[in-house]
Amino acid sequence: MLQSMTAVLEQNARLDAGEFTTEPYEVAWASEARWFIYIEDRDPGLTADVVVEVSPEGITWCALPGIPASTLGNDELTTVSCRDFGGWLRLRLNVRGEGSFKGVRIYLALKG
Repeated sequence: MLQSMTAVLEQNARLDAGEFTTEPYEVAWASEARWFIYIEDRDPGLTADVVVEVSPEGITWCALPGIPASTLGNDELTTVSCRDFGGWLRLRLNVRGEGSFKGVRIYLALKG
């Protein structure tokens, strides 16, 4: 029987221009992961590149190979799926433009 769980990593966050990373999350038991990024409000012209990162121990990080960077557009909800990720995951967002994303929620849904 498969197990599943969803972790809320950010709730009602404000993301300004620059780099933002979620807290590391230990996921060694899981075989599949899906990120959900919900943006309640944004300033005009603001975008962000989304990169899934992996780590062997939750300290040093690199982009997960084979998962292209996504871009947050004008959608309220964006999702990124990944497999074969090892022990730890986190999400990195590179926010570009003037202003901020407001009311950001980031979820990590896992199955194993």
